[in-house]
Amino acid sequence: MNTTTPLIEARGINKHFGAVTALEDVNLSLMPGEVLGVVGDNGAGKSTLMKILAGLYPPSRGQLIVQGQPVHFSSPKDARDRGIEMVYQDLALAGNLRIDENIFLGREHTRRLLGVVPIVHHQANMKQAQEHLERLRIQVKSVGQRVEELSGGQRQAVAIARATAFDAKVIIMDEPTAALAIKEVRKVLDLIKDLRTHGIGVILISHRLDDIFYVCDRVMALFHGRNFAEAPLGRTDRNEVIGWIMGNRSQTASAQELDLN
Repeated sequence: MNTTTPLIEARGINKHFGAVTALEDVNLSLMPGEVLGVVGDNGAGKSTLMKILAGLYPPSRGQLIVQGQPVHFSSPKDARDRGIEMVYQDLALAGNLRIDENIFLGREHTRRLLGVVPIVHHQANMKQAQEHLERLRIQVKSVGQRVEELSGGQRQAVAIARATAFDAKVIIMDEPTAALAIKEVRKVLDLIKDLRTHGIGVILISHRLDDIFYVCDRVMALFHGRNFAEAPLGRTDRNEVIGWIMGNRSQTASAQELDLN
């Protein structure tokens, strides 16, 4: 894997909804094995940008680059085919299905009955689901459990496992710990950290600065649909990032001074 080429880049992204400008000349880059925190107040453009990266929205103007190659996504499937997966806040899991069925939903392993009729190969799905969970160090009683029986943290882990089951290179997560009990938050954040060891890049949208400073390598802030500031986590602090979220330009000047030192 080329560790000097970004997994994904957004260059000069603009998005208009009628007369409303949601994004204006936004840039973003993500390196292999990097966790990038994206922060901003409500309406800053975070979710719109992520939906463009995930193929849900086309940009009005600008360019997406995946591993050095310009791309155009017409649908989320196009993004998934290039290794970009998004875990939405509502997780989109089927509670009445087993863990393995959720992981492989729509992409099940099949075998042919009498050499002709394709049917789902449940044993293969369960075996590979178990191996995948072990690789990610996700602990559940059994891959045969129904998702509705799991805790919030376990459901989030299953959603992450599903996103990474098919050679994902980039995982976009929208508020992954927002609905979790405190004791489950650390487990999910540690799972996100572990994704780095597989060379997966993670973009984390979160209002929880504790999460950002625990798991991320770098943080970028959007304000009114534009890039406002960004810095490695070791070269900023909570007060400065809070200032960025609020549009405090004196804090932005401090970040620029840090970059010059």
